[in-house]
Amino acid sequence: MKSVIVYYSYSGNTKEIAEMIHKNTGAEMAEIKTVTPYKGSYNSVVSQGQKEVNRGYMPEIMPLEIDINNYDKIFLGTPVWWYTFAPAVKTFLNNNDFNGKTICPFITNGGWIGHTEDDIKNVCSNADVKKAINIKFNGSDLSTSVSEINKWIESNKN
Repeated sequence: MKSVIVYYSYSGNTKEIAEMIHKNTGAEMAEIKTVTPYKGSYNSVVSQGQKEVNRGYMPEIMPLEIDINNYDKIFLGTPVWWYTFAPAVKTFLNNNDFNGKTICPFITNGGWIGHTEDDIKNVCSNADVKKAINIKFNGSDLSTSVSEINKWIESNKN
């Protein structure tokens, strides 16, 4: 089973976890990037993010450096933006067909995972969506134990 790590990271926290998965699995990595980067203070981006989530906005994203069709398993990383996945991840999920694929979500947040996991399952209803891991950060400091993350990675390797 060929695996890839696809993630969106605004502050770098989700990227940090993607790199841990990469180190542990050797899977290729592809970062979801918006064509127009978010700018301004943290609070202004949070406010913009809330408006985007509320209206179901899907920002234009740059083409990935990989072809998703060449992979069976996708480690999908997203931060929580207003109780769901980031708008850039919404664009990625809606622009691809995950029929028959396995998706292993890793969800980073500073407080509450909200309905992010259910939302991924709903959008990827034709995929085998594995149990997500809820990875908490306090600012840029990882709160979830590295051993818990490694255990989740190991359980999703094969």
